[in-house]
Parts: sequence; structure tokens; C-alpha cells
Amino acid sequence: VQLQASGGGLVHSGGSLRLSCTASGAIYSTNIMGWYRQAPGEQRELVAGISSGGTIKYADAVKGRFTISRDNAKNTVYLQMNRLGPEDTAVYLCGLGPADWGTPIFVYTGQGTQVTVSS
Repeated sequence: VQLQASGGGLVHSGGSLRLSCTASGAIYSTNIMGWYRQAPGEQRELVAGISSGGTIKYADAVKGRFTISRDNAKNTVYLQMNRLGPEDTAVYLCGLGPADWGTPIFVYTGQGTQVTVSS
């Protein structure tokens, strides 16, 4: 499985970014795609996940600001991030896992894309 992410960058506080990630290879027929993030010195945390059936989970910290969506035909997941703040600064890692919301949710992760929010 390969996961190719794009869309990170530098944005001012209050701004928006959109991340996308496309999966290829031996993908589960039913699956969950989404994002972890990891800030320097912090543990990796789930940002959001969406199943191929449309079930969505968000971290409490991003509810109401971030929106996850996917295009099953393209094996692509999107993360629209609005009202970004410095606390959102992290490496965002695209992930993919089986559709059981197990631990970990994402068995495969990509290399990550940096999101930096300046105050």
C-alpha cells in the first residue's frame, strides 16, 4: 500500500488548508482513510477518519473546524482545515486501515506533510 499526500504548508492563524491523500496498491475492499498528526515532542494523535461506508470520527480538538471527505472511486481522502491555529502545527500523516476502527485505526501511514500555522 502506498499513500501519497499533498497540500501542507505555511498559513497564518485563522487561515485554511486542504490536504489530500491517494492510496494505491493492495487496498482493503472496505477501509478507513484519514489523518494522524504529530507535533514535536508530542504523541501521534488521530485527527479524523472516514470509512468507505461514510462513518466519520473527529478528534475533539478539530470538531467544527475540520471536515474530512473521500472519493471512493479515486481512493482519495481530503481534509479541509479551517480556522487553523498554532496548536494545529504538526506533521500530518495520511493513514489507511481496515474498516473496524481497531487499534491502531490506520495500519498503513504515508510520509506526512508539514502544516505550520503562524500566530
